[in-house]
Amino acid sequence: MNSETLHYILIVVIVLAAAALVNLVVRFIMNRIINKFTKRINVDPTNFSFIKNSIGFIIYFTAIIIIFLMIPFLKTMGAGLLASAGILAAIIGFASQKAFANIIGGIFILMFKPFRVGDTIEVGSLMKGVVEEITLRHTVIRNYENRRMIIPNANINDETIINSTISDIRIRKFIDFGISYDSNIDKAMSIIREEIEQHKNFLDIRTKQEIKDKAPAVTIFVSGLSDFSVNLRAYAWTPGNDEAFGLQCDVLKSVKERFDKEGVEIPFPYRTIVYKKDLDEQKTKEA
Repeated sequence: MNSETLHYILIVVIVLAAAALVNLVVRFIMNRIINKFTKRINVDPTNFSFIKNSIGFIIYFTAIIIIFLMIPFLKTMGAGLLASAGILAAIIGFASQKAFANIIGGIFILMFKPFRVGDTIEVGSLMKGVVEEITLRHTVIRNYENRRMIIPNANINDETIINSTISDIRIRKFIDFGISYDSNIDKAMSIIREEIEQHKNFLDIRTKQEIKDKAPAVTIFVSGLSDFSVNLRAYAWTPGNDEAFGLQCDVLKSVKERFDKEGVEIPFPYRTIVYKKDLDEQKTKEA
């Protein structure tokens, strides 16, 4: 390896190291700004997160241009590439359609704000959690198992998004129960209502007039008559998504215990099995 090649390698290393250092400093400063001012002046942190990642992209892109300009044979190569820019643009455009779609998707998220950093969202049917970061390429969501889901922005723009944080974070949770046809429906409803109303996460949102009129705080309906059970559905208001999940788990347990204690049966499918041999013997006796 001659001294000229070593010199060029050193240039590449120094420029990239400088870009990485500048990027780290910028991200550190941006993080300090975000943490210090977003809560104080009530500024949406989504914009800062997107700008922070965009600046990182610009820093590294600038570093690559500097490397091309400082190394003669790369500079010549760059001139040749510019001469064939039409073909190059077609190749790059075809190869990076998804990358550009993700970038455009990130810009749309920033512009139209279907969700922000810190919002609890549901993307599609399987991806649920809290938005932690929005970058040029992807969005990071922390699910309820504390795992990070990295979803390309283009995919998010193609999906239906449920945002549980917009406007009113209260959740109206429904909980389903099944009782046998022999059980007392009114008694079962009364037990369910009592267990929900005494739960710490339950919200009583009735107006003063509704309380005066003795309207129930928990609405319960007979939602269906299945082959084996009478299906009941209870609606309960909670402060948020996490509280709704906790209420559902606790109420299912407490209602099951009350049903067992007070003689309300939770049904299970019955199967009657008739052996052909026994059936033939019965027919023979009858004959």
